[in-house]
Amino acid sequence: MPFGNYAINFSSVANVTLAEVFGTGDIKPSEMTKKLWAFIKSNNLGKK
Repeated sequence: MPFGNYAINFSSVANVTLAEVFGTGDIKPSEMTKKLWAFIKSNNLGKK
C-alpha cells in the first residue's frame, strides 16, 4: 500500500465543503497541502 500503509477515510466528514477546509481565498498549492493535512489530523481521519 502506498504512503507506508497510511489510509485516509473521508466517509465520516461527507458533508464538509472544500470552502470549509481551504477557505474562500486564493491559496498556493503548498498551503493547500498544509490545510488538508491539518483537517485530516484534527478530524482523526488517518489510520495506519
